[in-house]
Amino acid sequence: MTGRRDRKKAATRRTLADAALNLFLERGYDNVTVKEIAEAADTAVATLFAHFPAGKEALILDDSGEREASLTAAIRERPEGTSPLDALHAFFAGRAPFREDLPEEYRRRMDLILATPALWAYARTVWIACQDTLAALLAEATGLDEPDDSLHVLARYVLETPDLASARPDRTAALAEAFAHLKQGWPSL
Repeated sequence: MTGRRDRKKAATRRTLADAALNLFLERGYDNVTVKEIAEAADTAVATLFAHFPAGKEALILDDSGEREASLTAAIRERPEGTSPLDALHAFFAGRAPFREDLPEEYRRRMDLILATPALWAYARTVWIACQDTLAALLAEATGLDEPDDSLHVLARYVLETPDLASARPDRTAALAEAFAHLKQGWPSL
């Protein structure tokens, strides 16, 4: 059970994130300051940075471990007979910007990220930060105690693939083609 303090912290984080999203959508990311976000959320700037030390980008792309947890689930909970690379392909294909049937609020958030270079760069950074975790998961899936250099390279390629594929006119086809090439390079995965 979550305590009162944790519920208040979560509510403050949600209020700040909602205020940021609304202001960014209304005026554009570059036209909004952290002071304006704090004012819209009825908090102090210090409170905003206490909850989001990475600043404006984190208000839209807060991680809280979700990326590592979802990558872990994609590998460890893959269906019997599904390769790790097939599981990762399905994982990314089921997320924005590759999935078209997203709720409207999520779609608006994704469109904002794709249209804002600073947000897009930050999104890439938080995904790349999962490289060591993904390499360890790939090692685990192949029965190795530790990832070797090849698995670190593969992890990086996998995490870069959505960024590269999403810039192509047919995102879904580009994602599939990229994973087909990865499977050729790492046929045991």
